[in-house]
Amino acid sequence: MGRVSRRAFALAALSTLTSASGATAVPQRRVTTEMRGVWVATVSNRDWPSQPGLPADRQRAELIAHLDTAVRSRLNAVVFQVRPTADALWPSPYEPWSQYLTGTQGRDPGWDPLGTAVKEAHARGLELHAWFNPYRVANHTDPTRLAASHPAREHPDWVVPYGGKLYYNPGMPEVRAFVQDAMLDAVRRYPVDAVHFDDYFYPYPVAGQTFDDDAAYDRHGGAFPNRAAWRRDNIDRLVRETASRVKRIRPTARFGISPFGVWRNAGTDPLGSDTRAGVQTYDDLHADTRTWVREGWIDYIVPQLYWNIGFAAADYAELLHWWAEVAKGSRTKLYLGEALYKAGDPAQPAAWQDPAELSRHLALARSYPQACGHVFFAAEEVVADRIGAMARVVADHYQRPAKPPR
Repeated sequence: MGRVSRRAFALAALSTLTSASGATAVPQRRVTTEMRGVWVATVSNRDWPSQPGLPADRQRAELIAHLDTAVRSRLNAVVFQVRPTADALWPSPYEPWSQYLTGTQGRDPGWDPLGTAVKEAHARGLELHAWFNPYRVANHTDPTRLAASHPAREHPDWVVPYGGKLYYNPGMPEVRAFVQDAMLDAVRRYPVDAVHFDDYFYPYPVAGQTFDDDAAYDRHGGAFPNRAAWRRDNIDRLVRETASRVKRIRPTARFGISPFGVWRNAGTDPLGSDTRAGVQTYDDLHADTRTWVREGWIDYIVPQLYWNIGFAAADYAELLHWWAEVAKGSRTKLYLGEALYKAGDPAQPAAWQDPAELSRHLALARSYPQACGHVFFAAEEVVADRIGAMARVVADHYQRPAKPPR
């Protein structure tokens, strides 16, 4: 179904769910399970803590406040970023304490944020998904600004500067083993409900710059037809190995990934979506997200569908349909990543000035049995809710509590 017909389908589906007063009238599902998640980003102190260097009791109070807000919004899962830049929000033997806690990387904050988050989330009936960024080392290119004991300083050959940032090289087997060890230390220590990766694998392309992995490719890429295929295999290995190790360490924990929302455009690959996105995960991030779902390598996927219904280059309705088709028949559950942060932002298209836009997303998703819930970016916007978009979602769709699907 092309974009025009998909748009017509979406409008027809939504018209049956809208009352004369304009409110979205959505019948309650009989099932009582669906994902209702929120991301809590710690990188650059985006959502939490509000600034580095706060006293431990203030940091803890702010974290608890986010959990309480999630409960009030009838959410059931918090995706908590615990390794934002090759660092840790728990006492890790592998990597230093995060600078976003104290302002100084490696300085003990005097408490255990991840341990507290798990305990307090569970006390409130919330799942706690531990969110890790595998390869980002720093949002700058100066290794001397890292803690003296940082593995990236001890192994400078592991690191690639690119686009004003430092990254671990995904093409080195020793790097892949190390980042897994570092992340899975948290899974051993705490009863997390899931391990969660975001959309960063190989970095997003930067015009005029080259990610220099020549030495690793020369050493390890001989069996592949080209560098892109080798890079995709590196990321596939990370995904498969992490999935296997999570299950061995904590069989009850799930493994999920939240990629950029477009695998490939149909103009590039007939299997792709009817989109014209400037980034394609398969080609640009070397993340074959479609295969991960079709092969059932991961327990859930949360494509970041951060566009409005009808957006020309990447229509939410088209991508919802495409991902539902990909997930059909797979063991991998499909949740949808929602751009709450765009609601009411004057820099965004007109659709995002309407408090009902996100509610329409949820209403449309209910017509797809593969869509098992939504995750909202991000916690600060759930708190602020500047035009009432989240309140509208709660009123229209979250009138009763729900358990997350397992």
